[in-house]
Amino acid sequence: MRTDLIVCGLGPAGRAVAHRAVVHGLSVLAIDPRPERVWTPTYAAWADELPGWLDPAAVAATVAVPRAWALREHRIERAYRVLDTAGLQRSLTLDGVRVIADRVVAANRQGVRTASGAVYSGRVVDARGLARAPERAEQTAYGVVVDRQRLTAAPPAVFMDWRLDNGAAADEPASFLYAVPLGADTMLFEETCLVGRPALAPTVLRDRLAHRLRVRGIDLDGTEPVERVRFPVQGGRPGDGRYGAAGGLVHPATGYSVAASLAAADTVVAGERRWPARSRAVAALRRAGLRALLRLPPRDVPVFFEAFFGLPAPRQHAYLSAHDDLRGTLAAMASLFADLPPHLRTTVISSVLGITHSG
Repeated sequence: MRTDLIVCGLGPAGRAVAHRAVVHGLSVLAIDPRPERVWTPTYAAWADELPGWLDPAAVAATVAVPRAWALREHRIERAYRVLDTAGLQRSLTLDGVRVIADRVVAANRQGVRTASGAVYSGRVVDARGLARAPERAEQTAYGVVVDRQRLTAAPPAVFMDWRLDNGAAADEPASFLYAVPLGADTMLFEETCLVGRPALAPTVLRDRLAHRLRVRGIDLDGTEPVERVRFPVQGGRPGDGRYGAAGGLVHPATGYSVAASLAAADTVVAGERRWPARSRAVAALRRAGLRALLRLPPRDVPVFFEAFFGLPAPRQHAYLSAHDDLRGTLAAMASLFADLPPHLRTTVISSVLGITHSG
């Protein structure tokens, strides 16, 4: 029996497509080795990236004006939403979806074959994510959840804090603090290696986070819930039904993909083209930006982000969120380039010249 849509993988990207496909009246088969697994990572997004159909219960907290620290403090005039992970998973209901616990071993445009030998026919959306590989740059993070009652004052939410109070030397690989509310009662403090090949180990990030928080008057007692993060930011390729991280929706400058996957779910369900020429060009430019980040000397990383967060808000938005705004992305990169010191311009030029190379 043929199904309208076969979804491989039930992480946020796959589950969003399966959920929206049923809303639009399609017959849906979803295949995942562990379809009942509970999501544990913290997801967040800029408020204007999230689709209007998303259940408000999927949002844990909204930060009206998040901060960023590079060489100085910046206010980001753009609302930021931290998602309630459990609420998000519950809101993407699978009522009406035929769910099979199995592993897809082969997929093409006509259907899939599973580890059990079953073959299913239908249009395929492959949202199985990206496998780690030594050649792929990764993002890593180590975080703790702290009860707000233990904090003498509620610290402001910070998107990135590159200040060197984490115990690392200026010439060691850089990491930043990410601090956001998870609701009214708790905050997540996370030390993050934005990108590395290899990325910083969780143990290094754990020690840096403890040092940073101790300097800021927040002592950990070891009972705090822990969040560990490690995923590739390279390797996704659009086409052949791939979606989510596997389909190139990971933003190489931030590691974010969930909001983009939610927002594009209806487009995928409708069978519309997700990657027109403009979007592919924007993705190529962002990959060039990733190569630049990988080549930056550690002490220059805050200098780079000082220039970025100094950009006008529309240009920050274009680079971070506008997947098909080629003109805006080029304008943002040109402005950033103009504001960088001369020695960093050389790094950026060499990265952009390699835009057609793999990376």
